[in-house]
Amino acid sequence: MVITTNPPTTTTLHPISFPAPVFAALSPAPYLLAHLQPPTPHTPPLRPSGRAPSDFRPPAAHTGSLTHASGSAVVRVGDTAAVCGVRGEILLASSIAGRNKRGTRRRKEDEDEDDEEGEIADLGLLVPNLELATGCSPSHLPGSPPSVLAQSLSWRILTLLHATRLVSASDLRIWHQPARLVSSSEEDDEEAEEPEIKAFWVLYIDILFISLDGNAFDAAWGAVLGALGDTRVPNAWWDGDRETVLCDDAVAKAHKLRLNGWPVACSFAVFEPRVGGRTGGEDSKGKAAWVLADPDAFEEGLCRESVTVVVDLEEGGRTKVCRVEKVGGGVVGGGEMRGLVGMAEGRWREWRGVLGR
Repeated sequence: MVITTNPPTTTTLHPISFPAPVFAALSPAPYLLAHLQPPTPHTPPLRPSGRAPSDFRPPAAHTGSLTHASGSAVVRVGDTAAVCGVRGEILLASSIAGRNKRGTRRRKEDEDEDDEEGEIADLGLLVPNLELATGCSPSHLPGSPPSVLAQSLSWRILTLLHATRLVSASDLRIWHQPARLVSSSEEDDEEAEEPEIKAFWVLYIDILFISLDGNAFDAAWGAVLGALGDTRVPNAWWDGDRETVLCDDAVAKAHKLRLNGWPVACSFAVFEPRVGGRTGGEDSKGKAAWVLADPDAFEEGLCRESVTVVVDLEEGGRTKVCRVEKVGGGVVGGGEMRGLVGMAEGRWREWRGVLGR
C-alpha cells in the first residue's frame, strides 16, 4: 500500500497597509515621525505636507477688499484664510470720564513727547475682535459660544498692538483751534490760542477666519497689518456752533495711518516624539525634537512647545526683535532662538513683498 502525501502549501502573509489619511488618524504621532525620520540618511526629512521643517507656507494677500470699511485685507497662508476690516468711530473727549478740559489742551509740536502707548491703551482706541466662522475647521460647530482660542488671539493681538506702538496716537486725535477772544489779559489770550483735543478716532479691528489650518496668529496679524496699512481716516473737525465733530466725505482729503514700523510675527512648534507622540524614545541619530516652522493644524495638535517671534527690519538692515512668546517645553534655548530670529528675518521679507509695504 502506497501512501502519497501532497507537498505542504506555503501561505504568503502580506503586511497590512493603510492609506495615509487612515494612518494619520489612527497614529498621528508615528505618522509625523515617519516623515521626519526617513529610512535612509541621505533622504531629507519632510513633513506630511511636503515641506521641510524650516519651510513656511507662501502667504498671499489682497488689500482694499471691503467697500464699506476704512481699511481691509484678505490674507491666506496655506489653507488658513482670514479677512480683516477696520472701521473708525468718533469718541468725544467730553464723554471720557476723568478727562477735564485742561487735560485736552496741549501744543501740537509736543505730540511726540506724549506717552502714545499709554493714551491708546487707557482710552481703548484700538479694539480688535476675532471670530472663527462656522465651518472654518471641524472643531468649530455652529451655534457655539466664542471659543478660548478666539478670545486668546484677540488679547494677543491687542497686546502686540500696544507693545509695538504700531498706530500713532497723533493720527487718532481730532484737534480744535479755539477762536481768539478779545481780552485785556494776555494770559487769557495765550490760553485761548492753545489747540484743544475735542475727540478721538476709535479703530475697531474685526478679524474673521473663513478657513483655519493652523498658525492662526500669524495669519491674523498679517491681516491686521494689511488692513491698517490700507486704512484711511476721514478729515474731521470740531464745529463749535453745533457742538459736534463733522467729517468730510471727500476720499481725497482722508489721510492714511502712519504705521510705526512693520513688525511681522513668525510662529514655530516643537515636535517631541517622546513627550508629544509617546513613541518610546529617540531615533537612531539621537534626535529627540524637531522645530517646525509655520505649523499646520495637524502638527499643532502633536506639539507641546510653541514659539512666536515678532521682528521688524529697520533702515540699514538692523533687525529689531519686538516680542518673543514661548509656551511649554524647554527644547528651544538661546542658540536655537537665534536661528529662529534669522528665519523670521526671511519671513519678514516675504510679508513685505506680499503686502507691498
